[in-house]
Amino acid sequence: MEPVPPPAEELARLDRELAELDARRAQLLTRRAWLLAALRPPVPAAAPGWNPSAWGTPPGGGPGAPAQPWGYVPGKGASAPRSAQNVLLTLGGLLLAVAAVAFTLVSWGSMGIGGRSAVLSVVTLGALAAPAVLLRRGLTATAEALTALALVLTLLDVYAVHAVAAPDADGLGFTAVACAVLAALWTAYGLALGTLRLPLPVAVVLAQWPLLFWAWAAGAPAPVVGWALLATAVMDGVIALRGRGPGVRITACVGGSVLGLSALLVGLTLSATASGPIGALAPGALLLAAVAAALAGAWRAPKGFALVGGVVAGLAAVAAVGGVPAAAVADGWRVLAYLLCGLALTAVLRTRLPKDAARGVLVASAAVAAGALAGSVPSVAAVLLGPITLLSDVWAGSPQGFRSALGSTLPWSESAAAPVVLALAAGLLGSAYRWWPSLVRAVAPLTVREPGAPGAPEAGAPGAGVPGGRPPGAPGTAAYGTGAPWYAVGGGRARGWPSGAALRGAAGAGAVALGWGALLSAGAVLDVPYALAVVAETLLVAGLLALAVRGAGSGGRASAAVAVTASAAAVAGAVSAGLLSLASEGASYAVFAALAALFAGAAFRAGAGVPRAVFAVAAVVWGTVLTGFAGRSLGLAGHESAPLLLLTPALTVLLGARLRRNPVAVPVELAGVPGALVAVGLSAADAPFLALTLALCGVLAAGAAVRPERRPVAGRSAAGLFVLAAWVRLAASGVSFPEAYTLPVTVPALVVGFLRRRKDPEASSWTAYGPGLAATLLPSLAVAWTDPDWVRPLALGTAALVITLLGARHRLQALLILGGAVLALDGLHELAPYVVQVAGALPRWLPPALAGLLLLVVGATYEQRLRDARRLKDALGRMR
Repeated sequence: MEPVPPPAEELARLDRELAELDARRAQLLTRRAWLLAALRPPVPAAAPGWNPSAWGTPPGGGPGAPAQPWGYVPGKGASAPRSAQNVLLTLGGLLLAVAAVAFTLVSWGSMGIGGRSAVLSVVTLGALAAPAVLLRRGLTATAEALTALALVLTLLDVYAVHAVAAPDADGLGFTAVACAVLAALWTAYGLALGTLRLPLPVAVVLAQWPLLFWAWAAGAPAPVVGWALLATAVMDGVIALRGRGPGVRITACVGGSVLGLSALLVGLTLSATASGPIGALAPGALLLAAVAAALAGAWRAPKGFALVGGVVAGLAAVAAVGGVPAAAVADGWRVLAYLLCGLALTAVLRTRLPKDAARGVLVASAAVAAGALAGSVPSVAAVLLGPITLLSDVWAGSPQGFRSALGSTLPWSESAAAPVVLALAAGLLGSAYRWWPSLVRAVAPLTVREPGAPGAPEAGAPGAGVPGGRPPGAPGTAAYGTGAPWYAVGGGRARGWPSGAALRGAAGAGAVALGWGALLSAGAVLDVPYALAVVAETLLVAGLLALAVRGAGSGGRASAAVAVTASAAAVAGAVSAGLLSLASEGASYAVFAALAALFAGAAFRAGAGVPRAVFAVAAVVWGTVLTGFAGRSLGLAGHESAPLLLLTPALTVLLGARLRRNPVAVPVELAGVPGALVAVGLSAADAPFLALTLALCGVLAAGAAVRPERRPVAGRSAAGLFVLAAWVRLAASGVSFPEAYTLPVTVPALVVGFLRRRKDPEASSWTAYGPGLAATLLPSLAVAWTDPDWVRPLALGTAALVITLLGARHRLQALLILGGAVLALDGLHELAPYVVQVAGALPRWLPPALAGLLLLVVGATYEQRLRDARRLKDALGRMR
């Protein structure tokens, strides 16, 4: 037995061997390029100034070539059709066709039977024989024009025969026979004169109608019409695969597509409206025949057509097989029959169908599953959004059943299969997530890209013909130690292919979402009691949280996708359960308390990251709702219950102090802000309570400002809230002289700020003097704007001027800005009446003129004004 070398030695050996392989491959590629160049035929040198490839000259052309006829277009050759010739031939053929129609419709009755026969025979035979002579002379375009005329004449012959020889014949039956005869005639004519491009496509068009017109003429039932359409479509498919020329194939392809889809629609309509399983057998046979035709064509069709054929075959097979059991069950359960048939299409993986056709069948299976799931969405949406109606009448009493609490008009009997459909899809996706490697090995044959396909390696290059296009020995291939394609491992991904981890994560996420929807809709379909529905939804939230915590802790992209989906479903389910509990007071307390505890526990157990922060924020929200319930239970008015809502923000401040620099601390503290805003909004109806609420919010902000990392924001917020609370309190008390209350606060505040600045000269003037100055200046400004006397505005303006000058002298930003702003607003208030009088005395054109002049001046000195603004900004920034 050969001993196993150490890992370092084995790695060095592998590197040497790989280097040798790379060198050998480069040598072989060089030799291959030389051989290709040697085998390529030499290109004869052209004479100077003559470039046949650029001008499209036929072989043998050159400087000595004969002169071209008049009308020759360089780059197209002498045999190319000329635009003038085409116009003349088209006009000539059109005039002859008009003349023939006029003769048949107008002059026909004035001739005897012999004359009629002679004229039609001579003209038609002449039109049919002339193209053969013209083709021998090389006049192809003229022959095409006469062929079009012959086509019109043959149609007129058919009309004439029906009008004279068989006037009593059924119109549809005669048309069917005429189309068949003309199709055969033009097929033979086109094959005989193979150069003409018009006869064979015309024969294909005429061949579309005989069977359909025959079925209509015979008064055949709808299934027979469907079979006639399908038979014609099959004929078109054969012509499209084996026909001569692109015109014939394209015409047959279009006709076959239209008639085939028509046959499928006939079969699908008959199957969907069948009165029972026996009645669904006949349209099922038609659909199965269409399946066989589509798959037979897929064997020889090009890649894109084979894929489309697989899709059509898969959908038709589902409609054919699923229509029989669907006709035997109630309307609400029909979707389940089709879904089971659609899932059965995955057995194509075990067949020997072409890869593109098999992919098409799998696409059809996925489309059927997606359609079934889309039909189940309304029931899940009704369960999630239905409890919103309870907001209009909170705690009105527990309803009898689950559906009564939803307030939805959805016909639940037609959604009976929705839970089963969702559960079945969830089970399949969950199985795929659990046994992902086995699934990848099963679909691996369909993922091998042929050489030359988009994103695939070239033939003979490493990676050609392997799943995903990776070279042998790359991670994720069989040579690397696993039999699954590279994307099953979850590493990198090639162009056009998502990574295996992403696909597996999507499967797991889909399983979670669909399973959650199945359990939600099951309660509504069964109409369980209200109490059971509330308990079930709460327990479902608990299960989702446990799954999210487990997925977030396991690591990996797939597990992360499952965790994110479970987290989102848990939050949405919690909102739905909370709304559902609003019908009963006891249920509301129980559900929201349970939700707060569950989300808090999930935040404690979850690892660091977004889910943990989301759980913590949700727990705070549920706690805030609980405090709101307390005020309603106590019979308090809205403004009276506002202080109770501040309990949860107080807890968030304490938790923030406990968590400190934990990443969850900031989301938790911010989650308490909406509760405080709601409390302020509720107390706005009563000024004293508003002042109390603002003061309590200031206390909470001050408590948060104790921590250094929160001080810049929380400190300013606390100061502003305290000042605002004082103003509201003064306004509520009807105080007309606020300075008596604000000055006793301002003076000590300024003294404390002065002492703080002496101790710490680097301290900001906003922190030292801002709260004290704002406590007096802003309330006084508000009262001055409504004071008709001149004493208060004068005193306020004098004080603001002094403060502004002190700020400019000592370079204190707070004094300069606050004093200047108050001085400007106070002066504006005093000057406003005079400005209005002056504006009324001025001509109407003068204000716009002055505004335009100002803009011109500013524009002319724009750069200087920018420099002045920057200097002012820098000067303010240098202030403390």
